[in-house]
Amino acid sequence: MCGRYYIEIDNEELQSIVAAVENKTAIKTGEIRPTNTVPVLSPTGNMTAMRWGFPKHYGKGVVINARNETATKLDSFWRPMIDDRCLIPASWYFEWKEHESKKVKYSFFSPDKSPLWLAGLSQTNHETGESLFVILTRPAWSGISFIHDRMPVILPKEKHDEWLNGNNPVVTMSKSVNEVNYEKAEV
Repeated sequence: MCGRYYIEIDNEELQSIVAAVENKTAIKTGEIRPTNTVPVLSPTGNMTAMRWGFPKHYGKGVVINARNETATKLDSFWRPMIDDRCLIPASWYFEWKEHESKKVKYSFFSPDKSPLWLAGLSQTNHETGESLFVILTRPAWSGISFIHDRMPVILPKEKHDEWLNGNNPVVTMSKSVNEVNYEKAEV
C-alpha cells in the first residue's frame, strides 16, 4: 500500500462515522495522507480520532504500514498486535504504477462499494498523549499484483469483533478479503 486512501462522506455509513467523531475532534475526509487525523474503530470498539503513523525510533518521519508477516516479531508492533488492534474505515485505497513514463493512479474498492475496513494497530504517543495508528499490509492477491506487490489487510464485517477482541490476530488476518475491484485514473 503506497500510503493513500479515501473517505467519501457521500456514503451513509461513512457519513455517520465521520459525524460521530467530528463532534469531538476535527478530522480529515477525502484523500487521506500519512499524519492526517481520521476516524478509527479503536481497540475498545468505539469510533475515535487517530493520527496515521507511528513515530520512527531513529529520526524524523513516521511509519505508516506494518507487514502482517512480521508485525508479531518487531519491537514496534508486537505489543499493539497483542493489545491494541483497530479498524480503519475507507471508501477505497490507492496504488500507483509507472506506465509509459507516467504514473497511473488506481483506486481499489469493495465489489458492492461498501466501506472497506483496514486492519490496523494503534498506540498512544507517550510524549503528546495522541492516539496513533498504522495499517497492516499483506502480499497482494494475483488480480492486482501487477500494480503493486502489497495491499492492506481488509477484514469483512463478520471478522471485526474477532480482530478487536480475539486471541489469535494472525489467524484472523488469514481470513482477510482477497478480491477488490479497481479502476484506474490518469493523474
